[in-house]
Amino acid sequence: MKKKPFSILRSACAALLALGIAASPACAGPPLICHAFDIGNAKSLPWVSHDWNLSGGENYDTNGLSKDTVAILDSSRVTLVHMETLRRATLYARKDSEAAKQLLLMLTARAEASERSARPDALAIFDAGYLAETYKQWLGDGAKNPANGMDGYGLVGNALRSNTNDAQMEFAAALIALRLPQAQRQEHAKKAVAGARTDELLARNLNSHFLGQSQTMGAMILQDSETKVAKQ
Repeated sequence: MKKKPFSILRSACAALLALGIAASPACAGPPLICHAFDIGNAKSLPWVSHDWNLSGGENYDTNGLSKDTVAILDSSRVTLVHMETLRRATLYARKDSEAAKQLLLMLTARAEASERSARPDALAIFDAGYLAETYKQWLGDGAKNPANGMDGYGLVGNALRSNTNDAQMEFAAALIALRLPQAQRQEHAKKAVAGARTDELLARNLNSHFLGQSQTMGAMILQDSETKVAKQ
């Protein structure tokens, strides 16, 4: 399959919005994809771009995508690191359908094993759900998307029930829920904003701007341009 020029990929967010794939009129593209999350100096998949998208200069071998992604996820208990790693993995997976399938299978098996255990790991369950939702936003609804039919948001909800104090996970759920009823989205958003008072990394992410828009991410998920995200 011929690789698309990266100039075309960079306009994909706007194109997806026009097709109705973007979650909200307030967004200029799929929020799980078209916004690079701030993870400080934490390790993630290789990234040479200064933008949300791949630069075209990567030489990353996607044959190792599943192994590399899971190794990073297993080494970090920070939800935002998981979000950014899965965002990057999805961008790489779009170029390699077999790698996309294998990564989802691996994370789904990992989540199912965790749910069967005596002490479920909320992040393992979260990872499978969040990847499914990023696939839906970037790979579309066609047969080539291995996440078709998966309820990623439901899995994220299960993860939150296992770990009710993760404000970063609430942020992730709020971004997914931009396509859902406002009250459902705002429940997650308010918990994320409250948690940012004692989570500097989350506060930085909520105070960042989506694709150069005037609204902050925090204001976007609350749908209130006057919202200020506290940082202590």
